[in-house]
Amino acid sequence: MVFHRSFLRGVIYHVAILGGIPKIFGSIYISTIKDLRRRFCMTTTETTFERRWSAPSVEHDRADIFSTTPDKVDVDKNILATFFITCDPRVTIDQAGVIIAAEQSVGTFTDVSTATELSAKTAAKLYSWKYEDPSGAMKHSGWVKVAFPTYLLDMDNRGIPDLFTFVTGNWMGFTPIPNCKWVDFTLPKDVLKLFKGPKFGVEGLREIVGTKKSRRPHVGITIKPKMGVTDIGAAQQFYDAALGGVDTFKDDETYFNQWCSPLLDRVAKVYEALDKAKSEGAHPEGDCMYAPQVTVDSERSLEVADKMIAHGARGLMLNIMATWYPALRALAEDPSINVPIHLHRASHAALTRHPRHGISFKVIAALGRVAGGDMIHVGTARGKLGDAIKFVEIPETMDAIQNPLDHIKPMMGVSSGGLTPQNYHYSLDLMGLDIQLQNGGSVHGHPWGTKAGATAARQAVDAYMKKIPIEEYAKDHPELNASIQFFGQKYAVASAMAAVPELGKKESDYRKMFRSE
Repeated sequence: MVFHRSFLRGVIYHVAILGGIPKIFGSIYISTIKDLRRRFCMTTTETTFERRWSAPSVEHDRADIFSTTPDKVDVDKNILATFFITCDPRVTIDQAGVIIAAEQSVGTFTDVSTATELSAKTAAKLYSWKYEDPSGAMKHSGWVKVAFPTYLLDMDNRGIPDLFTFVTGNWMGFTPIPNCKWVDFTLPKDVLKLFKGPKFGVEGLREIVGTKKSRRPHVGITIKPKMGVTDIGAAQQFYDAALGGVDTFKDDETYFNQWCSPLLDRVAKVYEALDKAKSEGAHPEGDCMYAPQVTVDSERSLEVADKMIAHGARGLMLNIMATWYPALRALAEDPSINVPIHLHRASHAALTRHPRHGISFKVIAALGRVAGGDMIHVGTARGKLGDAIKFVEIPETMDAIQNPLDHIKPMMGVSSGGLTPQNYHYSLDLMGLDIQLQNGGSVHGHPWGTKAGATAARQAVDAYMKKIPIEEYAKDHPELNASIQFFGQKYAVASAMAAVPELGKKESDYRKMFRSE
């Protein structure tokens, strides 16, 4: 027997209202009747539909299957991933970690008749967690670490897409875990050996540019404005910048095969201009490298790259966020692509910027290194992009792309987005010398033109390498002095909070939010 809904409503109405019982007791009656109905119906259902099969459990909440301890995790047979999660307050992060491990391996929301003993043996496992609240009083936010057995994946054939499918998968949309961010990972040696990494990396780039001895940071230049520049105009910009001492040259992220600047014509004209500048004494240390954009549909990337190289290109630029890793890997591992690959990251903030959800740029950059990028944009300590968390995120990203990693070469970081000569030192202090200072407006916007802007950029680098305050060095270097006077303190403030006061948070607030431990 099951009570009809209208009957229950009638009972509640007459007892609680017409019967004269005070309203305060009405809710008690309502709750009681609802509870009786729920229990009655559940009992009826369980009695009527008994399970007719027996199989090993794969339900999400089985911590005995989907969790373990750190000492039992074989680092040579598992991909280790760290997540920063915020759960429904009724769910603790260790419970959420079990759900993640279950969902991304053999588990589901209920037991199923098709499970076998093999299911329990192929489970991913939560092996560590740490509360965001140091006191442990709030248990619904913090870091969890999950071990994914390598035999679950087919990275020999599916590569990095397989990694994303397993590590981020369905669980990042789970209702009990409204916020989750992938902040770190470790690949075992057997997986790393599937990838070749950068062909050139930091040392290869220094060999091309001629800075292996000086170890100074590289100075790069981007076409400005980013649209509406002819192929002849691009060549002229780069010619002037080369005479001023710039090392590397690249397209902007939206500048490709423009009606006013056909790609292959531009490549040929730019290299003619750079060779002309070299013949006039520009950049005696080494080569001038221009990286035209090769961000196209994956099936065309090799064709376009080959054509650009045939027209003289000595570098390529790829927006990793638009083409993703298969296109990068196809270029980097093809024997015909014998030039460095510069990775842009336009659109990354859609995935990386939220402090509690998405994918850390550290992860994206580290995988870009594994897949074969030679340099990658990582942000600036002062500039137009990013916010206070970059003081934590950028050093971690630099570690991820430059720390030793078996046979994988370190890649160069690219600092870009509102750089001016008077704020270089912030990025250099934060990122080290193995970076490229990528300029645009501060060079082309110099009051005396592009050549003087490039000269000022090199003078600022020289001042840093000689450990001379930039204002002092500018007294004897008119181009640098003009730049300082013209741009003033734009993007060169002494405090991160003065640059972005609307954040309303201290750097320390972001630090605990973004640490992977």
